[in-house]
Amino acid sequence: MAPTYTFRPMNTADLPLIRRWLGVSHVRQWWGDPDEQFALVSGDLGEPEMDQFIVLAAMRPFGYLQCYQLTAWNTGLGPQPEGTRGIDQFIGESDMIGRGHGSAFIRQFVDGSFRQGLPRMVTDPDPRNARALRAYEKAGFVRERMVDTPDGTALLMVREP
Repeated sequence: MAPTYTFRPMNTADLPLIRRWLGVSHVRQWWGDPDEQFALVSGDLGEPEMDQFIVLAAMRPFGYLQCYQLTAWNTGLGPQPEGTRGIDQFIGESDMIGRGHGSAFIRQFVDGSFRQGLPRMVTDPDPRNARALRAYEKAGFVRERMVDTPDGTALLMVREP
């Protein structure tokens, strides 16, 4: 049985942890320049359309998850049902990679969102990020189509309730 994860709302006290995670090679590879990403993530703390969480397993923080109103950042994903949200995440702790945590916490978070009435969740990983694609597919997302975003070509993946 998969562990139960806790999604604690991120706050300013978490910023040093986020800064550290953005600097590790496996996060930097897909999220890009750590300073630029830190400015974006920390700048979104007060953004009402963006929910940010620290993901914990057995009370240990190991990942970051952001979930946002798609209309605020819908750049190239095409029309989506009203209320659709987007999700991005990473595992910051190296020893937690390759153990099934990514797909398990994504599934738990999205299932909880659907129980609250969310009509659809989307994500747009880099199509070369095989680990992310596998995690999202294991969490129930399906590949829809390639899309052009401000960050380059991405694969739109969708999950319905």
